[in-house]
Amino acid sequence: MHTGSVTPFGRRSMTLGMLANQVMAREIKPDQSVDKWKLFRALCEAKALLGIGDRALAVLNSLLTFYPKNELAQENGLVVFPSNIQLSLRTHGMAEQTVRRHLAALVEAGLLVRKDSPNGKRYVRRDSAGEIDEAFGFSLAPLLARAEEIEQLAAAVMAERLHVQRLRERITLCRRDIAKLIEAAVEEEIPGDWQGLHREFRDLIEGLPRSPTTAQLELLLDELTALRTDILNRLENQVKSTKQRGNANYIERHIQNSNPESISELEPSFETKQGATAEPDNDRGSLTAAKGRGETGHPFAQKEEEQSRRPGVRNDGGGLKSFPLGLVLQACPEILAYGPDGLIGNWRDLMAAAVIVRSMLGVSPSAYEEAANVMGPENAATVMACILERGGHINSAGGYLRDLTRRSEKGEFAIGPMLMALLKANGQGRLKVG
Repeated sequence: MHTGSVTPFGRRSMTLGMLANQVMAREIKPDQSVDKWKLFRALCEAKALLGIGDRALAVLNSLLTFYPKNELAQENGLVVFPSNIQLSLRTHGMAEQTVRRHLAALVEAGLLVRKDSPNGKRYVRRDSAGEIDEAFGFSLAPLLARAEEIEQLAAAVMAERLHVQRLRERITLCRRDIAKLIEAAVEEEIPGDWQGLHREFRDLIEGLPRSPTTAQLELLLDELTALRTDILNRLENQVKSTKQRGNANYIERHIQNSNPESISELEPSFETKQGATAEPDNDRGSLTAAKGRGETGHPFAQKEEEQSRRPGVRNDGGGLKSFPLGLVLQACPEILAYGPDGLIGNWRDLMAAAVIVRSMLGVSPSAYEEAANVMGPENAATVMACILERGGHINSAGGYLRDLTRRSEKGEFAIGPMLMALLKANGQGRLKVG
């Protein structure tokens, strides 16, 4: 039978919820005890599920400091009776009105029970031996009674946090795989709608809210996993198809694309006399002989027909002549700053730098893609390097690139005069071979 008061002091009204909390607080198992600070850490983990905030926890922490033992146990007494002034001091100066508000929140959450005195004050009555006979204040009994529930809630919160962390890790791995697989497919020129797959990938990522729920993360992971599986299947089918065909031309082209650092691309070889031609297998001898005779290179205003006869000049996409990488870098040194680690050692580095420059100059991806399709990827990167070099004289880099692309389609554009003009502007009247 309950012998104490069950109703609150003053104008505070009695509710069935308060009565239920008092009933629960009396349902403590015999000899039940719990470490108060371990329980408090569990409360901090489960605060969202219990409906309390950080400041309410700060007030509860200060209440626990007034409990003399580390173990919450019924035999030690479960009532603490600090004044609001003392609580304010132990909460580092929290206003007394704020303290009262958070005390009410803790009572409403079923973590405290008020044990009010006849006059509403908090105090203790001791016997002749100095032991506590009766105390009025806040009972910590609900904490002891709900200790197991609170620990289970904390474990559930920690498990959920770990689950979300693992979801995010797996999503990050999927994102990395998809991005690099699509990039590899594009660089290796594997047939397929890789732009469409990339758009689908970006739509999935950008559709995720800033603070997603666990269900949204699980859905995103499922969709990304399916997309990655689709891309892997396409690439694996291409690998199997390539092995079955055993096409020597395909293998040779693949090796050339993967190994762009060839002598003809990295070392300019324009030491022949004007109008001289070089056979593919004999151009080294003729170049050496020309160099020994002290003969000089062509004029920089060379016409396209004369440039096409120079050693080291290739004919790539759209019939446009492609020049050695060394020549391009001599004519357009500014592009070097945008290469990996400030260096450009092969055509792939130049094309990567051109993509960065394209974005910086405001050239749309569609304009650059069209240029690469018409001119060839190496020539498009070369043109972007030239545009960067003359950026101060071009009002619209994107419009200028589209105009050059249209002229290239009609056979009215050649890269040679542009490179030679830049070489002359940079003060390099003659190419240096070495």
